[in-house]
Amino acid sequence: MGKRDEWIEKYADDLKNKCGMTPDMDLLTKVTIGCGPSIYNADAQTVASSQQSELELVKENFLMKKLGMTDSPELMDGINKAVETYGKSERNKYRAVLYYMLTKHFGKESVYG
Repeated sequence: MGKRDEWIEKYADDLKNKCGMTPDMDLLTKVTIGCGPSIYNADAQTVASSQQSELELVKENFLMKKLGMTDSPELMDGINKAVETYGKSERNKYRAVLYYMLTKHFGKESVYG
């Protein structure tokens, strides 16, 4: 099992045990691959959800650029809902897990076709 597969298993575990979701492993794998090398960098692999600037980056770089959504209050509502689902007290919110939840929340699975 390669490093990426190990991370995907960790993300799937977070989705099951911390978010109460049964992950679509195919989609989770594609979202993880889409994160690129950031999953191997301790700082880049997590989202600092208490920092508004970090949430803005998720909105701009992921929701708007990657998923092709237009800016609206619903985007930040979706991000806040994903953070809430992950658990505000959860220190390590993995980027790939949040991106997966946002992809599902906004029904944008087709982007990863």
